[in-house]
Amino acid sequence: MLELVLVVAVLGGGAWYLSSKNSKKSKEERERQEFADAHADAQRWTERLGGQVMQISGTDAASTQAMADASERFTAANSALAQATSTKQAMLARESALEGMHYVSAARDIMGMNPGPELPPLEGQRSAGKVTEKRTIEGEDGQTLTASPYASDETPNYYPGGTVAGRPVPAGWYSRPWWADAMATGVWMMGYSMMFNAMFMGMAGVGYSGEAAAAGEVGDAGGDMGDAGADAGGDMGDAGGDMGGGDMGDGG
Repeated sequence: MLELVLVVAVLGGGAWYLSSKNSKKSKEERERQEFADAHADAQRWTERLGGQVMQISGTDAASTQAMADASERFTAANSALAQATSTKQAMLARESALEGMHYVSAARDIMGMNPGPELPPLEGQRSAGKVTEKRTIEGEDGQTLTASPYASDETPNYYPGGTVAGRPVPAGWYSRPWWADAMATGVWMMGYSMMFNAMFMGMAGVGYSGEAAAAGEVGDAGGDMGDAGADAGGDMGDAGGDMGGGDMGDGG
């Protein structure tokens, strides 16, 4: 009986080991396949973008700037793809290439060319929305910033829409690329919160209202904390008064 139990235990342990080993191997194979698929998809979009960048030149300020931005995204996608060792990194390379294709599509559209088939949306593009009316605001530096649904000599800088450093920037044409520094550093310059409010608050089609509400909640929380601090300070002041002129004074 003891020998039978030992045999069953050994066989059971061997089966568990083989099952565990096969499961681990299956997971590694699945991860390798996922990376291979993501890398191939990113490479396809990068090559497609590269072809467009080499073939198309802008004919005015807006289309020239859009193609310059597309070329920059091609360089970024190529570099990211060459260094990618994980599925996530390959997907980031694809995102850069896809963003470049959105710039190309915008350039082709304003030059009267067929923009081509509809492109897959970028991460955050749906939630950011798009500029639906022309607006001009003045920044703290005294310079004006204009946003418009259409390209013009006044608004030659295109952005395809998406989230930049935590803020949704709607797709549209702008007088200057005010998102560029935040995209490079991950931090918006001081004063841009007011500019965002002035530019996008109440504009139909943009995804800014949710963030503004969140900012309001933060402000409310700050007010609550301030009230709490004031109450605490008042209570401590009353306690100090009792100790100084009341009970402790009588005891002295």
